[in-house]
Amino acid sequence: MKNTIVLIFVFLGSSLLASTHYHSISPANHINKRTGLKNDVPVGAVYIIINKSNYELSVYDEKGWYATYPVVFGNNSLEDKKMEGDRNTPEGTFHIISKKNHSQWDRFMALDYPNKESREKFLQRKERGEIPASARIGGGIGIHGTWPHEDFVIDRYKNWTLGCISMKRPDVEEIYNFTPVGTKVIIRK
Repeated sequence: MKNTIVLIFVFLGSSLLASTHYHSISPANHINKRTGLKNDVPVGAVYIIINKSNYELSVYDEKGWYATYPVVFGNNSLEDKKMEGDRNTPEGTFHIISKKNHSQWDRFMALDYPNKESREKFLQRKERGEIPASARIGGGIGIHGTWPHEDFVIDRYKNWTLGCISMKRPDVEEIYNFTPVGTKVIIRK
């Protein structure tokens, strides 16, 4: 009897831990995280703020906060991208320049990195000797899903990308559906 009670408490406790404030849902059963209404979508133009320190991607629309999703990045240092190959996720203001279904990462929303702001920071770092004179700025940064069957890396905060922002597959599918090319994306520490 005692073992049964312990098992029940372990099961209930693990259920509570699994239901954190993040909730992944399929796009077919979309529930607005702000209103709780089924099949409710953002109002008007959206923009995204990615907070690296909190491992969060938040979506805002004309009414304000819409939803927040867990994400991971490239390097565990969470530093600003300095050069190609450092696996850091860049900080600054970017825009989504293209979207596509991706054979490995489900969905991919490319950012306009490097943009003017990124190039200026890159050149200043070269001038100060913070990076080698031969360093290249890199590119190909975007928001995408995980490898198939590996959404657990998001729950474990395992930074694994080469500088991109990675989301659980259902989450990236959800925002992909309502985030058009041209959407502003702010990435900050």
